[in-house]
Amino acid sequence: MAYDIPLNSLENQWMPFTDNKDFKNNPRLITSAKEMYMTSHRGTKILDGSSGLFCSPAGHCHPKIIEAVNKQIQKNTYTSPFGSGHPESFKLAEKITKITPDEMNHVFFVNSGSEAIDTAIKIVMSYFSSKNENRYRFVSRERAYHGVNIGGLSLSGMANNRKSFPLVIPNVVHLRHTWTGEELNKKGQPSKGVELANDLERFANNYGGESIAACFVEPVAGSTGTLVPPVGYLKRLREICNKYGILLVFDEVITGFGRMGTNFAADKFDVKPDIMTMAKALTNGSMPMGAVCVHDKIYNLITENAIPGSIEFFHGYTYSGHPCSCAAGIASLNIYEEEDLFERANNLSDYFLEALFTLSDHDLVKDVRGIGLMGGVELHLRNKAGEIGSEFQKKLFWNGLHVKFTSDTGIIAPMFIFEKQHIDELIEKFRKTLDQFGK
Repeated sequence: MAYDIPLNSLENQWMPFTDNKDFKNNPRLITSAKEMYMTSHRGTKILDGSSGLFCSPAGHCHPKIIEAVNKQIQKNTYTSPFGSGHPESFKLAEKITKITPDEMNHVFFVNSGSEAIDTAIKIVMSYFSSKNENRYRFVSRERAYHGVNIGGLSLSGMANNRKSFPLVIPNVVHLRHTWTGEELNKKGQPSKGVELANDLERFANNYGGESIAACFVEPVAGSTGTLVPPVGYLKRLREICNKYGILLVFDEVITGFGRMGTNFAADKFDVKPDIMTMAKALTNGSMPMGAVCVHDKIYNLITENAIPGSIEFFHGYTYSGHPCSCAAGIASLNIYEEEDLFERANNLSDYFLEALFTLSDHDLVKDVRGIGLMGGVELHLRNKAGEIGSEFQKKLFWNGLHVKFTSDTGIIAPMFIFEKQHIDELIEKFRKTLDQFGK
């Protein structure tokens, strides 16, 4: 028997990553957004301190993106990506590869970061199958977040994301995460911890390097609370991967497209991966889209080893490279270039980090960490993990600030269009909420 659900109760939608019962009793709805501000259903003004979910660095409702999507939707709303195509996807792929590291010139389109990770896993499998190498083991990290599809969930090192879903892919091992707790309130890269990368060599020695296909790593672990890699850590991973023929995969879903003040984190840390996943800022969050960019050696081997005239890679999605998403992506990359937004992010970074670290003197704050235009503020544990973070995020919202929380850590990611006064406003509202909790 169907439930008798009253109209406008909000009950019909099952919301993602949300305490549904509490939200529907005390909703926090956004009715409109413009540039760096959002408006709630109560009419209050909210500064977006996490760029949505780290995906809207050029601001909400950018007119050039709206115009591009509007033009595209009047011209072509859908083309099957299986065996046919449309010009916009090829234009976008070319624009992406102009800013990716050298020899990374092939892009596979998907619809999200989660799909990008699962696609990358399949690309890795296909690559080693084409080489007739039986590599079946994957390496990830504790506290890693690689999306919510089964492949990404299997790589995940965040316990709450996994505990309800026991059937994951086997043969995944996890490096230790890089937050040691020894260097609190550290701007930029910690000086200690490079040796943690040697876990990968331990796995190679223990399981056999020839059994390991790929090492997946977020250059800066984002969703777990901005864990910045120690100096030399990513380069050491690259060295070990080279030694054992392991593919290095950078999950750049959060760190890509200017968040580090560079095109990608690969540029910031001067380490070239074999595969990069991306999403979020690819379309400025305006349309669903993700992508996987691969080194030429991977694309060439898979395509050249296939039977002539046959499908080389049996994978794809109905909406891969959707025309409207591609239009949004092209417009977004044009905006980033025309408005020098990556350079603006780089120039704003020092001011942002200086302001952010002023919060470290508050009694409720355990640690502040950050790099580029991305920071984490970790609060002291209350009775159980996530208790204070959940309540703090809600209080922040009604104090006029949106910040994404994971457990008890707020992840702050200002838009690249912020001015110094917006950073000041962000810090003032965060501190005001800290003071309210401290009473």
